[in-house]
Amino acid sequence: MTIEKDKALARLTTMRAGGPARFFAVAGNDGELAEALSFAEENSVPFFVLGEGSNILVADAGINGLVVKIGSANVALEDGPAGGALLTADAGAHWDDLVSLAVEKGLGGIENLSLIPGTAGAAPVQNIGAYGAELADTLLWVEAYDARAKKTVRLTKEECGFGYRDSIFKKKEGAGLVITRLALALKKDGAPNISYKDVRDYFASRGTRSPSLEETRRAVMEIRTAKLPDPKKIGTVGSFFKNPIVSKEHYDTLAGQYPGLPAFPQKDGRVKIPLAWILDKACGLKGAREGEVGLYERQPLALVNFGNAHATDIRAFAEKIVRHVKEKTGIEPEYEVSLVGKWD
Repeated sequence: MTIEKDKALARLTTMRAGGPARFFAVAGNDGELAEALSFAEENSVPFFVLGEGSNILVADAGINGLVVKIGSANVALEDGPAGGALLTADAGAHWDDLVSLAVEKGLGGIENLSLIPGTAGAAPVQNIGAYGAELADTLLWVEAYDARAKKTVRLTKEECGFGYRDSIFKKKEGAGLVITRLALALKKDGAPNISYKDVRDYFASRGTRSPSLEETRRAVMEIRTAKLPDPKKIGTVGSFFKNPIVSKEHYDTLAGQYPGLPAFPQKDGRVKIPLAWILDKACGLKGAREGEVGLYERQPLALVNFGNAHATDIRAFAEKIVRHVKEKTGIEPEYEVSLVGKWD
């Protein structure tokens, strides 16, 4: 395994901004991962695990430590629990390849997560979700290398502590865990999930009552590409902000101010509000731009780098958006993206 120095990271992230990594390595297997983390420990530097860089913003000063990229990408299918199928994948596998394989084999459960950029290993960190589904719906277990105990451990779904775009891997207690592989429990000949309004409306407009898994995947891909920028063509991490969850009283107040405000009731009595609606209808920020940074014209949750923006420019613009929303609604949006590296 080779340890590189001063590795440029901007082109290894979909936001296309940020500085270099002091040290960089690609771990092709568990042994090389352990070797890389030992290097970080011996040199008294922190480590950071990089997937496809689709949900991070690297500081302009870069990362003063070791950045490790998981290179193993093996995928396997076998019979699973309750007559279903078990799909296992190494952390380095491209997420959408898993979705494509599952749908091709007639296995239901992750078709609504089509086209989400990133690796399989990054999916549990964020508990990725879209169009009425999230990873926690199908995940059976995660294997991770524990850098503190220097051994591989297996975590059940419950032990992953999943929440809305959250997991144990984003918290202090999971800081030393590096995901190496995961397993998904999928349904053979399972009916696709078309409960989400956009997906339901898509099929209603076409008179399709019982879409196949392939048709559902295609619908999600069409809906997604119509709204979100293509990270292959423009710098973006997709949704930069989380959708806020507020008290019922707060929602009622806002609904009085802004008629038509959508609501998604939660099990705990609170209400999730689509921030895109707030940014567009309440704040008039859809398509807002300052220099090389802006909100995507078709989906204001997506903050984009039009070409040459620095990470500090992107963060400053995001902070302005947060302040504007708070002034208008009393809601302080949280970042979905992770800020990594040395920020002043």
